[in-house]
Amino acid sequence: MVKARNDQDGPVAPLWVRRPEVLHRAAYSVAALVFTGQIVAVVLRGSDGPTALSVFLAGGGVALSWWKPWAGLVVTSAASFAVTAVGHDPLSVWMMAVLVLFSVTLRGKQPLVGTGVVAAFFLGAFMTLGGFRGGAIVGAAALFSAIAGGATGAALRIHRDHWWILEERAESAIATREIEAIRRVTEERLRIARDLHDVIGHQVAMLSLHLGAAEIGLPEDAEASRQALVSARSSARTVVVETQRILALLRLEGDASGDEALRPTPSLSGLEGLIASFESIGLDVQPAIDIPTGFVEPSVGVTVYRVVQEALTNAYRHGEGTATVEVRERDGRICVTVENRVGHSHSHSLRGSHAGSGLGLVGMRERVESSSGRLTIDSDDGRFRVHAEFSPLGAVV
Repeated sequence: MVKARNDQDGPVAPLWVRRPEVLHRAAYSVAALVFTGQIVAVVLRGSDGPTALSVFLAGGGVALSWWKPWAGLVVTSAASFAVTAVGHDPLSVWMMAVLVLFSVTLRGKQPLVGTGVVAAFFLGAFMTLGGFRGGAIVGAAALFSAIAGGATGAALRIHRDHWWILEERAESAIATREIEAIRRVTEERLRIARDLHDVIGHQVAMLSLHLGAAEIGLPEDAEASRQALVSARSSARTVVVETQRILALLRLEGDASGDEALRPTPSLSGLEGLIASFESIGLDVQPAIDIPTGFVEPSVGVTVYRVVQEALTNAYRHGEGTATVEVRERDGRICVTVENRVGHSHSHSLRGSHAGSGLGLVGMRERVESSSGRLTIDSDDGRFRVHAEFSPLGAVV
């Protein structure tokens, strides 16, 4: 059951709504006081045993109702017959029965049934053993006291439930609003990622291309200008690397840790550890890595790492058998090839789709193109092959 809570931005729930047990304990405390007072009166008056037993019967019914509401309510109400039979005033028993009825209906029991039970015992004792003692006023008091106890408990329970329903609706509205806000933020983040890739990545790649052309066209004695162009191209490659990192962070959703932006940039030196991580989860990998030390620009190293990572991920999820990984230098270029046999459950879908489908392959293509490389993906003869090729400096191949 939902518990009402204080909300600093809205009205504060009453204490009895926030702690429903308060009213139950208050009702039983009053009933205990009435019982104690009646026992004291019996002792002081020197009443006989039957009178004391009738009062104890009512008290026992109150105690029983704490665990067995209906049984306790019947016993307490029936005690009015015993008290009336010994000629004692049944007012104290009526009070205890009404308090028990209040607690029973507040717990959610049927108010009409409870009120009917109490009223029937009260009026039955009044009209039979009581002989209509006290007249119509006493009979009306017995009837309306039963109605008041049941109606009050039912009304408070309805009010409490209504308050809880309002709080549940408010919490649901807040949660829906937060989900909608998260969705819009995610859409905007992905839109920014696409714009960064389509606009900035392309323009920086073209800038690096033109700087390279300008460097080639310099005369032999323009060493200072050549060094300036080399520095400019290095800065352009740095922009590409940082743009790639921003794209990766923008595409990450809420499951990414807060330290994601602070993780070190992956490089070629981490390929062995990457391959070992896939082998540890059951993928058979045959690596062939042969790259001279210092041969690859860091931005290209990041791209090589990510291409191998995404290709092995696809091999693990959708392939079967051994996956071959080849990273080599050929004619001054970096060639990356990852190949594996397509699993039976995915072979038909791969043959019927174009290369580059899927978010992972789209991201792989974006990375390679942002480094001015070339990516080919094919799935002939039941084998899936990813091949990337680019210059170690990130220039156009």
